[in-house]
Amino acid sequence: GVIASAQRRVFRFAMGPCAFAVPLRRHCCAARSAGTHVANGPAGGGTRAGTAVAAHGAAMDCGRHRLRQQFGGHNAICATAKPHFCQHHCAPSTNMTDRRELQAALDTLLQPERFKDYCPNGLQVEGANRVKKIVSGVTASLALIDAAIAQGADTIFVHHGLFWRGYDGRVTGWMRQRLGRLLEHNINLFAYHLPLDALPDLGNNAQLGQKLGLKTSGQFGEQQLGCMGEIEMASASSLAQHVENVLGRSVVLVPGREAPLRRVAWCTGGAQSYFEAAIAAGADAFITGEISEPQAHLARETGVAYLACGHHATERYGAPAVAAHVATQLGLEHQFIDIDNPA
Repeated sequence: GVIASAQRRVFRFAMGPCAFAVPLRRHCCAARSAGTHVANGPAGGGTRAGTAVAAHGAAMDCGRHRLRQQFGGHNAICATAKPHFCQHHCAPSTNMTDRRELQAALDTLLQPERFKDYCPNGLQVEGANRVKKIVSGVTASLALIDAAIAQGADTIFVHHGLFWRGYDGRVTGWMRQRLGRLLEHNINLFAYHLPLDALPDLGNNAQLGQKLGLKTSGQFGEQQLGCMGEIEMASASSLAQHVENVLGRSVVLVPGREAPLRRVAWCTGGAQSYFEAAIAAGADAFITGEISEPQAHLARETGVAYLACGHHATERYGAPAVAAHVATQLGLEHQFIDIDNPA
C-alpha cells in the first residue's frame, strides 16, 4: 500500500495500505456497536475505549466467521493469535507448473513495472522450480511461513514481503529466521505491494469498494491509488457501523460534519497521507487502515470524516483474490492463511 510518512515503520521498514472486506451480515455482529471510537473533542473525549476492547474481540470472531464462509468454511481453523486456514480450492490439485510460468502470469496481471514502489515486486526469494501449491497471506511473517510449511506449500504469495527501502542488508534476527525457513524448505516467496493495491477488480482497493457496496467513479492521490465512489449514508457514524459489520472489527472514527454522506474516498492500509488529496477531491468521508495525529485535526477542521479501520483488517483480501485467480488459471492448489494481527 501507500506509505503515509516516514514515521510509519515496522521492523524499520514501511508497510503500505489497502485491502477488502466480506459481505455484511448484521445478525452476528450486534456486539460491535459499542466498539466504534468517536474522537469528537480536543482530547478525543467521545472515545468509548472501555467497551471497545470487548467489542473488538466479538467483532474479530464475527470477521473470522465470514472469512471462513468466503474462503471455504469447513476447512477453516480460527483462533486468536493463531493462523486461520481458508481453502479456496477444496480438491487438492495434481497439476504442477514451472516457477517462471507462475511469475510470468503474476507479472502480466499485476504489471509491477508501472509503479514507483518502496520494495522489489515479484519473486523475492527463489525456491522450488516446480510449483504445485500456493499459500497466500498478507505479510511474510514467520507465523505465515511456518503455517505454509505445515500445509505443504512450495510457494507463498503476499502483499508485504521481506525487503523494503532502508533495509541495511544484514541477515540477522527476525530476517535470519524468516529467510532461513524459506531457504531450508525450498519455498518461493512472491510479494507485490503497490501493484496489488491498484489492480482493478482483484486488487485491494477494488475489493474494498466491492465489499462495502461502493462503485468506483474515479481515482485520486499519488500514482492514482486512491478510489472515489458514490454513497448514500445518513451520517459518518452509520458508515462506521457498516464498515465494522463488514470488516469484523472496531473502527476509529473522527466524524467531521454532521451531514449525510454522498462521496467517499478510500485507500486501505497506511494511507494517512492520502487524506488531504481525498479532501481536495471532494470526499465527505475517507476510509483507510490507520490514523496519525494530524488527521484528527484535519477531519475536525474540514468536516470530512476519517475512518481508521485497521491496517491488517483492510488488507486481508487482495492477496488471496489474486492468488486464487492465478491458481485457477494454472490449475494449481491455493490456500489463504490469515495470521491474526490487531494493527
